[in-house]
Amino acid sequence: MKLLQFLSLRQMLTVPYVVLVLFLAAAIGGLSYSAGRVAVDTLSNQLLSEMVYRIAQAAERHVFGASAVLETAFPSGVAAPEHIGADLDNLRTRFWLATSVHRDPNHYAYYGDRNGEFFGLWRHSEREAELRLRTSGKGPRSIYRFSGIAGELREPVSETRVFEPRERPWFKSGQSSALHTWTSVYIDFKTEELVATRARRVNNAQGEFQGVVATDLSLQQVNQFLRSLKLTANGIAYVVEPDGNLIGTSRGPHLRKDAAGGNARLNAEASADPLVVDSYREIRKLLPDSADATHPRTAVFATADDQPVEAAYARLQDAAGLDWTIVIAVPRSDFLGGVTQSYQRNVGLALLASLMTVVIGLMVLSVVAGDLKRLAIAARNVGDGDFNATLDVTRRDEIGDLAKSFRAMQSKLLSDRLTGLANREAFLRRVDDRLAQQHAVADPRPFAILFIDLNDFKHINDSFGHDVGDKVLQEIAQRMLGGLRSRDMVARYAGDEFVVMLDAVHNRHDAESARSKLEHLLETPLRSLAPTETGARAGAAVGLAIYPDDGQDVESLLRCSDADMYRRKQARQAARRKASGSLG
Repeated sequence: MKLLQFLSLRQMLTVPYVVLVLFLAAAIGGLSYSAGRVAVDTLSNQLLSEMVYRIAQAAERHVFGASAVLETAFPSGVAAPEHIGADLDNLRTRFWLATSVHRDPNHYAYYGDRNGEFFGLWRHSEREAELRLRTSGKGPRSIYRFSGIAGELREPVSETRVFEPRERPWFKSGQSSALHTWTSVYIDFKTEELVATRARRVNNAQGEFQGVVATDLSLQQVNQFLRSLKLTANGIAYVVEPDGNLIGTSRGPHLRKDAAGGNARLNAEASADPLVVDSYREIRKLLPDSADATHPRTAVFATADDQPVEAAYARLQDAAGLDWTIVIAVPRSDFLGGVTQSYQRNVGLALLASLMTVVIGLMVLSVVAGDLKRLAIAARNVGDGDFNATLDVTRRDEIGDLAKSFRAMQSKLLSDRLTGLANREAFLRRVDDRLAQQHAVADPRPFAILFIDLNDFKHINDSFGHDVGDKVLQEIAQRMLGGLRSRDMVARYAGDEFVVMLDAVHNRHDAESARSKLEHLLETPLRSLAPTETGARAGAAVGLAIYPDDGQDVESLLRCSDADMYRRKQARQAARRKASGSLG
């Protein structure tokens, strides 16, 4: 009897205890899942924003050169001739140089005047080009092939149809605008790809309107860049105009076929991809309410079939009227699939472990919960802008993989993969922190920004290959690190452009001395090239801006230093041309 009572009592004590343990295990598993979901949501927002930012950078690099092309073709203050034939040699020289600034993609620059005359220079390659002329103001254009900047014009070929520049959209847009302007994106009749044209009016010596200079920009590279992105299985990225017409997508078509079988613009709302339609409708509602939509923003919305989607978006705008919206949309299930599977597996193991041994089960779940909690805390810190948040989680399961991915993401967000320098985002944050320090003290010390653009780097890439070009960038990065103070910061801005923050300078003379030292350091022969090329030098144009004289915020300081760099580069090129002319 006592034995039966003992067994009954044990059962009465054990069953509730086991039920309690199982309940606790399920509760802890649920909390772990919730913490993992918060961590994944935070990380996904950061990753989507970073990807939108990188798309914007790629698009900016693709379009920013058009302004320099027009300025080189018709520099400010240079009056347009009354007739193209009277200034043909000068036009050839300037337009050759203009199409050399960014030959890919700006390989075509042209000019039409109010008389109906036309001058266009199309670069087929570094040496080969063709001249498109209409000097009488009527009739078709004549096409002349030639080689080199001053090469002899070959026998002309007359076009079969009449090209009237005054009727073209670029001419009308440039004529009606006092500044640079972008035409609407259109489909080129030859390539059947999307093209945008940047145009600017040109006055004659009397200050009256004489003509319009323009350059075409193929948008095929934007679409190719989007298709090269590594998104999730169901995610999509696209670029769209304010009217909803697509410029490019990471999957599916960005054009449609018209009734005649040719290409026509495809509107996002008419896309066959439901995610494009749903995300565009949602982002279109959010854009007017965004105070600063040029910086990446995130949103969560439900599709037509009630599936949650995480999205990031930003607008790309310039003073000439460019207005594109970049969107990335990813179903939340793409991010949470691994966490859900991990949760189900871990809960099952936890329940089984609880049945086998309550203590061990609780210990395992406690460890899992602790790691996920640390991961969530670190993720929240990153979401608040602290990219240096520490995470001491070392596991060999999915949580460990997520922690490794988190640490890898932190490193990537702060550094440039090729050179090991800080990247653009890290530099901007450092300068913002420095500005905050300036505002917090009564007697702040000035600091300086240097904007560095390597000379003739494209020649190095073309002559020795991109592998050598990468080594040159790495060597240049190490030189700058070795030539600067430990408290200064050097970062890779984009391509062959670098930026430096001189943390504290006494005056402009100190900053100029630092710039001269850096220019001399970069002028020495490159060790990255073959021994037979030991005389090759990179060199660089270094622009300077000082806080607070040249700007009160990071954008103003970068813009000022970039403009100063460009002036120095132009002066160097002018001196080189003058020296070359005197030798000839």
